Amino acid sequence: MALNALTISPLICALGAVQIFGIVAASIARLTEGTSHERSGQWLCLIALAAVGIFCGAALQYGPDAGAACAVTLALMTMIAVVDFRSAA
Repeated sequence: MALNALTISPLICALGAVQIFGIVAASIARLTEGTSHERSGQWLCLIALAAVGIFCGAALQYGPDAGAACAVTLALMTMIAVVDFRSAA
C-alpha cells in the first residue's frame, strides 16, 4: 500500500518540524561560538530547547515512540551544544 501524503497527521509533521528546528538551532549555537553572534545563537538554542521540551511532553499521548523520538532530539541538541571534541593540546 502506498503512503499518501494526505494521510499523515499534521501534528506528526509539526512534531518532526520542531525536532529539525531544534537540531538546526543547536548547530547554529555551536557554529556561532566565539563570534559576535554567539548570544543570538544561544537564545535561539534556548527557545528551541523549550519548544522541543513542550512537544516532547505533548507527544507522549501519541505513544512511547513519539516521546522517545523527542527525547533523542533533546539529547542530541544538548550534546551538539555542550560537548567539545577538540583536542586540548
